Amino acid sequence: MADFKNLDSTLSQAVASKKIPGVVAVAATDKGVVYEGAFGVREIGKPAPMTLDTVVWIASMTKAITAAAAMQLVERGKLSLERPASEVVPQVGAAQVLEGFDAAGKPRLRAPKRPITLRHLLTHTAGFSYEIWSPAIAQFQQATGTPGITTCTNAALGTPLLFDPGDKWDYGINIDWVGKMVEALSGQKLDRYFQDHILGPLGMKDTSFKLSASQRARLSAVHQRGADGTLAPIEFEIPQDPEFHMGGGGLYGTVGDYLTFCRMILSDGQWNGTQVLRKDTVALMAQNHIGALEVGVLKTAIPPLSNDVELFPGMSKKWGLSFLINTQPGPTGRSANSLFWAGLANTYFWIDRSKRVCGVFASQLLPFNDGTAIDLFGKFETEVYRGV
Repeated sequence: MADFKNLDSTLSQAVASKKIPGVVAVAATDKGVVYEGAFGVREIGKPAPMTLDTVVWIASMTKAITAAAAMQLVERGKLSLERPASEVVPQVGAAQVLEGFDAAGKPRLRAPKRPITLRHLLTHTAGFSYEIWSPAIAQFQQATGTPGITTCTNAALGTPLLFDPGDKWDYGINIDWVGKMVEALSGQKLDRYFQDHILGPLGMKDTSFKLSASQRARLSAVHQRGADGTLAPIEFEIPQDPEFHMGGGGLYGTVGDYLTFCRMILSDGQWNGTQVLRKDTVALMAQNHIGALEVGVLKTAIPPLSNDVELFPGMSKKWGLSFLINTQPGPTGRSANSLFWAGLANTYFWIDRSKRVCGVFASQLLPFNDGTAIDLFGKFETEVYRGV
């Protein structure tokens, strides 16, 4: 086992100086777990410590699990990356392109030039966005009374496209639609499908949409960083009796559970003798699927929820089947063509299939892309590479 005293002291100093309420960080190679650490508290002002089994809202880290579910159905010939998604979920065919607003503030919409496919949805090239980074979507929601996605209401899926499918990359509600496709073709609710085909086989017993009493007892509060840098817990919870399970961001879980998911991807879809995905499927998911398109900067439209997001500034970034791909080596030691993504409350993971290492870092803090959290995640990753 490598010596991670530096990392321990970096993370413990950050929580001691009240820069961040609490963090949990874990990492593994293809040989086994190499680092586990938990520091700080679950909620500021309360004594319960952050522990390895603390439950956090993993938010958009849900997306990779939903993508894995969809790819299982692709393997079984039930889903196709290329066929119109509306053949499976007719409602997605109703999405129109937003061209602007008339003088009265009414949205101007037109039919898209081509149908949305599962590949568009998995790569965030369908045209959907999130109001957090799109003033136009926020304006549409206000003009039409369309609720935000975290309400987990079907009406929340009624936001328009910002461009024709396949024309650009923009981050949005795509994977919620993928979750609907999984449900339609499997005949199971998403929680049940996940349990039977991914979470159960992987032994991820602490990951779910609905919090059990045991999970709730270990739940970290979500905190908000004010403009002056101060931190305070906020009232936040994903609806526990939703109209639909949010495949794009509804899961709660532990970092240890999520590390298991990352290790399954790292070991080509196998885990403890169980084949969750085929080797060629994992290879396919890890490739660039957006061609010459680029993953751009996400400019905040709601600063309390997210800062501007530019990951690996100055580097060309691509998208696989639900992962960001860095096309050059990262400053931490991360190999080119590694897989990465994050969750809104500053949770992060990476999977480096070249150097055979992966890691998960979780805090519970808004806005997203918090300077302190990103800095600590980078130091964590750097120390892991140094140690392995």
